[in-house]
Amino acid sequence: MIRNDPLFEAGIAQRRHMFGSAGAEGQVDNTTDLDDKLQDFVTRYCFGDIWQRPGLSITDRSKITLAILIATGKSHEIRVHLRGALANGVTPVELRELVVHSILYCGIPSAVEGMRALTEVLAEQGIETDLDGEAAA
Repeated sequence: MIRNDPLFEAGIAQRRHMFGSAGAEGQVDNTTDLDDKLQDFVTRYCFGDIWQRPGLSITDRSKITLAILIATGKSHEIRVHLRGALANGVTPVELRELVVHSILYCGIPSAVEGMRALTEVLAEQGIETDLDGEAAA
């Protein structure tokens, strides 16, 4: 991988911000001949180019990404990007509402998977899940 490239450097910085060192250097430093091109593409073009474009805030990009992942049922990536969304400043209430809103357009099973992932990620990060005192009795 070419590391002296502005797209790569921007991408690794974005990945580090969202996912920590394990999700940045940990991903690109531990590649093999099998997956090095994939990690380079993800770092350079996904996080170094698309995530850096003007026109949408980083929180908007996180919410859009999560909506797409919920719609397509990518359960592992939902969890990864929930962590990234929190790092990007998306609030737990916004994440809950995103999942609830997905019921309308993605269906109940997709929303249930999204809520399961959100519950797990909030718990692992020690974030209270009764976000507004409206927990069902």
